[in-house]
Amino acid sequence: MTNLDQALRLSLVLYLVQSAYTIYSYLNPPELTEVEGTQIPTMSPETVLPTIVLGLLAVIASLWIAVAWHRFALMGEQVRGWVPRFHGSEILSYLGRSILIGFLIVFGVIIVSVPVGLLSAGLPALLGLLTLFLVGFAAYLFFRLGIMLPAAALGNKLRLGEAWAATKGQSATILVLALIVVGASIVIQLPSWFNDDPSSIINLVYALVMNWIATMIGISVLTTLYGHYVEGRSID
Repeated sequence: MTNLDQALRLSLVLYLVQSAYTIYSYLNPPELTEVEGTQIPTMSPETVLPTIVLGLLAVIASLWIAVAWHRFALMGEQVRGWVPRFHGSEILSYLGRSILIGFLIVFGVIIVSVPVGLLSAGLPALLGLLTLFLVGFAAYLFFRLGIMLPAAALGNKLRLGEAWAATKGQSATILVLALIVVGASIVIQLPSWFNDDPSSIINLVYALVMNWIATMIGISVLTTLYGHYVEGRSID
């Protein structure tokens, strides 16, 4: 990744804040409560408030990182210290559009999953492949609609239809990109899957490091797509 110094400056402290939620959850796992013969994970009363607070801080920190990186990559907004400037209205706009995109992706996947479910019922051997297809489809929708997010970070208005139109005719390219991202995500997770103790401290540290890398790469991909398809920049 180029501009590693700026990536660390704008994300390191905020990512530590974001990671506090994961670390706290690791140190305070939910208790298993038996209800009608079924064990259900429940939170102890003393962990509810810290979990909520740390969860909110994690969301704010992640949005803060994304907005800062988009603004650095597209506007050249430098970070002098170790915490980037807080753009409150842009972060709120980023959150709102993220929720909208999330709802649309879930809705789209639900619609597509109906024929996929019928097909997998008749051909159970293809269940794994069809599941991968649904994940790839969700990633495809995310990258086509996700260019609304860099626009929000810049304080620009990019409507849903405009975002979809900006990537019109690029379905094949974006689909390949989505499959690459999904495949890379699976490869990244493989070491933790083969660990004999999934809840080990090694897995926790590995997950935190890999999540930072994946986060920065994901934000960079959206930035590149917006710069190329909306602003007309070349990809070099």
